[in-house]
Amino acid sequence: MFMQQKKVWITMFAVALVLSLLGCNSTKSGQGASGSEEGGKQLRELMQFDRFEPNSDPVALYMQEKTGYSVKYEMLPAENADEKLNLLMANKESYDVMKLGSAQYYQLVSSGALEPLDDLIEKYGTNMKQVIGQDSWNGAKYDGKIYAIPETGGGPTSSTALVVRQDWLDELGLKMPTNLDELVTVLRTFKEKKNVIPLTGGKVPVLPDIASVFGLTTNWLERDGKIIHSVEVPEMKEYLKFMNTLYNEGLIDSEWGINTADKSIEKVASGKAAMYSLGWWIAPNLENALAKNFPDAKLGIMPVLKDKSGTARVGSPGNTIGYYIAIPKFSKNKEEAIKWLDMKFDKDIFKGISIGEEGVHYKSENGSYTPIMPRFSDDRTNASAFLTGVDEKNYPIYWQARLKKNPFVENYFNTFQKNAEGLIVTDPLGSAPPLPDISKNVQKLNKFQEDTFINFISGTESLDNYDQFLAEWRAQGGADMVKAANDWYANR
Repeated sequence: MFMQQKKVWITMFAVALVLSLLGCNSTKSGQGASGSEEGGKQLRELMQFDRFEPNSDPVALYMQEKTGYSVKYEMLPAENADEKLNLLMANKESYDVMKLGSAQYYQLVSSGALEPLDDLIEKYGTNMKQVIGQDSWNGAKYDGKIYAIPETGGGPTSSTALVVRQDWLDELGLKMPTNLDELVTVLRTFKEKKNVIPLTGGKVPVLPDIASVFGLTTNWLERDGKIIHSVEVPEMKEYLKFMNTLYNEGLIDSEWGINTADKSIEKVASGKAAMYSLGWWIAPNLENALAKNFPDAKLGIMPVLKDKSGTARVGSPGNTIGYYIAIPKFSKNKEEAIKWLDMKFDKDIFKGISIGEEGVHYKSENGSYTPIMPRFSDDRTNASAFLTGVDEKNYPIYWQARLKKNPFVENYFNTFQKNAEGLIVTDPLGSAPPLPDISKNVQKLNKFQEDTFINFISGTESLDNYDQFLAEWRAQGGADMVKAANDWYANR
């Protein structure tokens, strides 16, 4: 929760360098465009950065065989991706399909650089219309028109949970905590008896596994039919007061404000800390490092903590749109692009892209898919990079085959979901399109919130100043964000 991206500044020298590189590549780009015009079955896609060569990947070869389209794949760079994208658009590089992040999509659609797709989808989008839900389509609209195919993920899931040294709980005769009082008792005992950091973590001041006890499940909350930001509810101040108490007692890491995830994991793995809020995908890193240092150590996954009334909640962004698949206005192959994109939603082709061929890449039993290793990893590791939208009913099932590549990942994911069953609360803005007043303010305000909340937790700033923080948050764009959220919610 409350994650933020770094704001990247590009120097004039770097701009000049990229421009010169674009100049060097203009001949190749022109060749690609003319080839596309002549062949009609040749397209060019701009992808997000990833660490593999897409054009020789087995998924690319599979799609070419199944669709009959030859696609040239190129990637944005790892650094300064947004600046490079803007330069490519200014240069009218001949892309036919672009996979864009939320902020990138908003930047391009608001500047008129993208083709409206309603008519093309109506004419050629038979498959995609059947497998993408209306909420997702609504999230890809701008000024009432669809400008991208929305790509959602694996559905609402539980992402994190507190993990604890189970062997230390057993040694000290402690039960797994189920509420905040029991949690504090365990943390105090770890500090006193084991002389370790009871709970490590940091840089994410609003810890989802504790904040949820206060009803703080997602960034945006629905209260009495209105949307409010979580910083605006009184429970946020209660949460910060609780965390400040933990900090003052030495029950959470004194380096909370500067710890990285890697540093926190290292503290648990080296026996210096007892508890950490872990994402299921990180489980192998921690389990393997701990086993190397302490072969007999054992980690336990804490259940979702309950509030005083016995209620437990788990926040999830929901089936949010991760990417927007757009066609630039200057593409000369708009119809061919949408035909190709729709072919990828064919039931059999989409399944083949996602998890491969039955008996070769996976086994199927009772509607569950198990990867056949190492072939699955060899041929489908990079499959998600090639997705341009998903079959929203089936993809969450296909996707879970990937979890079975690693027993720790599979166990943690399944345990998190079992513990969260019936408890998930989704963000009411989860299916919203990029809203201008939120897009332009959210990074700045997230950083302001993070810095201030770390100060509140550590006591370097008094919680008596919370109303002052809130007034400044609203003045710096928070009020505009809340208004935009409510305008969308009322007319969704």
